[in-house]
Formats: sequence, C-alpha cells, structure tokens
Amino acid sequence: MKRKAVISLGAVVVAAGALVVAVQLAPGGAKTTTAADPAPTQLPPVETPVILRDNSKPPAEPGQAFDAWASKTSTWLDIPLRPMESYAKATLAMAKEKPDCHLSWVTLAAVGKTTTDHGRALEAQFDQAGTPSKPIGNVQFKDFYGRVVSSPDANGPLQLPSAIWDKWQASASGKTPDVQNIDDVVLTAARALCGDGRDLLKGDVWWKAVSTLHSAPLMLHRTLATLNVYGTVGQRSDAPNPAVLGAVNFAISKIGLPYVWGGNGKGGSDPGFDCSGLTTAAYGSAGVKLMRTADTQFRSVKAVSEPQLGDLIFYGEPKTKIHHVGLYIGNQQMIDAPTEGQAVQVHTYRKQGDDYAGAGRPVA
Repeated sequence: MKRKAVISLGAVVVAAGALVVAVQLAPGGAKTTTAADPAPTQLPPVETPVILRDNSKPPAEPGQAFDAWASKTSTWLDIPLRPMESYAKATLAMAKEKPDCHLSWVTLAAVGKTTTDHGRALEAQFDQAGTPSKPIGNVQFKDFYGRVVSSPDANGPLQLPSAIWDKWQASASGKTPDVQNIDDVVLTAARALCGDGRDLLKGDVWWKAVSTLHSAPLMLHRTLATLNVYGTVGQRSDAPNPAVLGAVNFAISKIGLPYVWGGNGKGGSDPGFDCSGLTTAAYGSAGVKLMRTADTQFRSVKAVSEPQLGDLIFYGEPKTKIHHVGLYIGNQQMIDAPTEGQAVQVHTYRKQGDDYAGAGRPVA
C-alpha cells in the first residue's frame, strides 16, 4: 500500500546530546525501481532538524551504579558490554571536557552499530583493556545496489577515516593512541564530533558532525534510526519486548530499499517493499505473523492511544479504507516505505493535514 501523496518530511528526530533530527529522504518524481530497472533510489539531504533531549544518561562516575546501568542497557539493546562501557565513559569524559557539546552515548553507540555492529562484523571481541581479539580492518558498507559507500581508508571498531584519526586521535588510558582499541577509538570519535565548538543539541550541527565520520547518506540514515531506538529503549524502566526490537532492527536494515507496489523485499524479481510488505516482513522476522495489507493490519491489531516502540502507525479512513502503515521507532518517528520513487526511510509520523488514523500494537 502507499500514502495518498508524496510525503513532505518535516522533523525527523536525531540524537546528539539529544535524540532526533529532521530529514527528507524522498525525492519526488523518481521512477519506481524494479528488477528490470535497477537505477538506485537516492536518499536526499536533511531538512531543518528538531531536537529532543536525551534523558538516558549513564551515572556520572564509575562505580556500582555505572556498572549496573551499563549491564542493563547493553543487555536490553544487544550491545556487547565492553563497547557499551566505552560509549558511556567517552560521554562522561566529554561532559567534563566540553559540556556545551551535549554529546550523548546513543550517538556513539549508533555509529558503532552501523559501522561494525560493535566489532562483531569481523567476529571481534574486546578484552578488559579494550583490545579486539583480532584486528578490525576496513569493513565495506555496501548499499542494495552493490556500491561501496564507506571510506576505503577507514578501520577500527568505529571505522574512522584516517583523516579523522590523524586529527583527533586520543588515548583513554594515557598511553599511545591505538586505532584498534575501543576506548581510544570511541574517545577520538567523541572529540571529533565535539570539535570546532559544536553544540550537538542543534540537529543540523549533529548531522554535519556525524557526516565528518561517515558521509554516505545511507549510513547516516541508518545511524539516525538506530539512535532513535537506542535512545527510546535507554529511557525505559523495563526491558523491551524482544519481538518488537527484532522487528524494528529488521526495518532499519532495509532503509534504502526502493518502494515497490506489492513488494515483499525478497530480492531478485522482488527487490523492494510496499508499506505493509515492510511491516509484515519486519514482524515476520521476529516470529509474529501480521495480515498482509495496511487495512487488514489496522483491523486485526490492538488499537492504542499513544504509540510505543514497534507499534504500527496507520493512515486513511478507519470506517472505509486504511491505505498506509509504518513502524514506530520512538521520538515521534517511524520507518516506512512511502510511495513510488522513494526509499524505505525514517521520518516524523505526523504532519499538518495528514490523515493519521491511529496506532496499533502487534504484540503485548
């Protein structure tokens, strides 16, 4: 299914010391990508951002409270504990070194997830000193058309380009900085993000800062979506439903695929998704079966007044026809496959004059 008109994307939230940034992912007028027409669907630049402050800060000093927070958060979000500690400690260090930067751990963790899955892309594990079990060289990040969009000279746990490392390299231990050490790399990335007097509470500044680490739009949009999920879960008082988190992570992994009417995203002659194809596949990956169309999904899930992570967001006329559905990822944002010529993307779920019909919860 698709939305009635091309979406004008306003505020998409991004975290910096905050959680959200506004993006416009959809260029109008492009031809739908099909197996016979493999022209890539582009992800355009961001619009004016809107910021939501991050309330999921780690305890200010190392100790039992910090260890408990890191253990809980890493477990909930499937982030290995050692990188989780690095993200949090670098955030605390920058809060003292450059408090006006307002850097949040969710930014660093989202970059770590998007680039190397916190080191797991090469099956690396970190010892207590922060050294990986095997060197993390260049990890190519490819789009759905096989194009490498990452930096060819990047390496290490956050795949920092050599220019960033050379300019901002830092040691968390006071020893010689090591591009393989998770503590050094995360602190270096933190200093680079906060460099040049940046205030990351300003969404456009956040976007430009992260762009200095990784400039490919696909990487930036995935980082944005991951950041929203991490920030949303990090502020909870209870653990997220694993099926919900699995569905949301599946949708994030499909950002950049083209909208295809009736598409189920299986590849080959089925290269992309329509809106309900995406939500069906997302929850299907987590073992939850949904009805196939936006209208039948609307009528078969539990209606809720305020959406939470993983809820379905519906548009249309409830009494007659629901024509569009997206997947809520927190901070007023959703991931969806909007319409022809647009990629799977993340954006605000409400805009003036929309035909929002409500939200539904596929799992308790």
